[in-house]
Amino acid sequence: MSETVSMARRATSRRIMFYSHDTFGLGHLRRSRALATALTKGDDKSSAIILTGSPVAGRFTFPERVDHIRLPGVTKLPDGSYISQTLGMDIDQTTSLRAGLIQTSVEQYQPDLLIVDKEPTGFRGELLPTLEWLERKGKVPCVLGLRDVLDEPGVIAAEWARKGAIEATERFYDEIWVYGARDVYDPTEGLALSEATRARMHWTGYLRRTVTDASEVPDRPYILITPGGGGDGAAMVSLVLEAYENDPSLGPDAVLVYGPFLSGEVRAAFDARVARLGGRVIATGFDSRIEALFARAEGVICMGGYNTFCEVLSFDKPAIIVPRTKPRLEQWIRASRAEQRGLVRMLDETRDGMTAEAMIDAIRALPRQARPSQAGADGLLDGLDVVVARARALMAGEPRG
Repeated sequence: MSETVSMARRATSRRIMFYSHDTFGLGHLRRSRALATALTKGDDKSSAIILTGSPVAGRFTFPERVDHIRLPGVTKLPDGSYISQTLGMDIDQTTSLRAGLIQTSVEQYQPDLLIVDKEPTGFRGELLPTLEWLERKGKVPCVLGLRDVLDEPGVIAAEWARKGAIEATERFYDEIWVYGARDVYDPTEGLALSEATRARMHWTGYLRRTVTDASEVPDRPYILITPGGGGDGAAMVSLVLEAYENDPSLGPDAVLVYGPFLSGEVRAAFDARVARLGGRVIATGFDSRIEALFARAEGVICMGGYNTFCEVLSFDKPAIIVPRTKPRLEQWIRASRAEQRGLVRMLDETRDGMTAEAMIDAIRALPRQARPSQAGADGLLDGLDVVVARARALMAGEPRG
C-alpha cells in the first residue's frame, strides 16, 4: 500500500484489531467483544476484527462492523502443558500456523490500532513476529490490555520472566490499559517494569455491560447461577443444587447456565438432579445473551471471573461469589477485594466452608444483601468511555502515554 493511499484510507476509516489467545474459557473473547462493540458503536467509519482461539466464537453474535478470525485451537492439560486441537499437528506446528495467520491478518487488514489481551508475547510467543513486523513498519500504535487481577505478584513475576513478557512490554507497547481501578488492585505489582513504561499505564475502570440482544427470561422471580465458561465450575454448581435439594423451601427459584465448557458427562448428571427438583431450578447449557438474564435476576451466585464481576456491578445485583483458587488465585483476590469494599459477598472455603448449609444461608440472605451501587460501584464503571477516548487519541496520532 503506497503512503498516499494509506494516508487517504486512514483519513476515512479507523480499523482496530484485537488479539485474544483464548486457550480456555470465555473471558478473553468476551472482553475483546465488549471493547470492539464500544469502539465501533455510532461510528460508521470504524471496524474491528478479533483474532481468537476460542472454540465457541462462532456461537456469539457480533455487531455490525465487528468480525472475528478463528485461530486453530489448543487445549491446556492439568499439568499446564498444551496440546493441539487440530488433528495431525503437534503443538509447535499449531503455534507456527497460528503465528502465520496472525501476521497475515495484520498485514492484510492494515489496522490503525492493535489491542492485545493479557499476553504481551501471545500464546507461546506466537505474537512476537507480528510485533517485530509492526515495529519495523512503524506508525501503528499497540496497546496491552490487562484485566484488574492476573495472579499473586510472585507468580506473575516468574511467569512474565519465563515468557520474556517484560522485555516485550517495554519494547513494543505504546500504552498499557488496566481494565480496573488502581485503588482496588494493581495487576502489575511485583513486575519489574521501568518507570517510563509505568508512565504509559492507564487504569480505565471496569467495563460496563448492557443488554445488547433481547432474550427470553422467566416471568417469575429467580436468582441466576453462572459458573462463567463452566470448565471449572462443577463444584460450585453441585453445591448450589445440593442447597436446593436439602431445603425444599429455599427460594427464589434459580436459572442455572452451565457454560459451554462443562463436560457432557458432568452436565448429564446435573440435569438428572435438576429434573428431580420439580422446576425450582431451570438449567440451560449456554446463553450468549446472558446479559438479559442478569438484568432481570433478583441476585446472582457465580464464580469470580472478570466478565461476570463486571456484569454483577453493571446490573447492580446482590451477588455471592464462589471463587476458584486453582490454577490461579486471580478470582479469590478479586472476590476478597470486592467483599472488603462491600460490593459482593464471597463464599470462602477456608472461612465459610463449602457446605450445603453455608450455601443455603447465603441464598437466604441474598435478598437483604446490599447492592453494589450502595458501595460506590457506579464510580468504578467508566472503562469503556476511557478506552474509547484513549483509542481515538492514539489513532489520531496524539502524543502517546
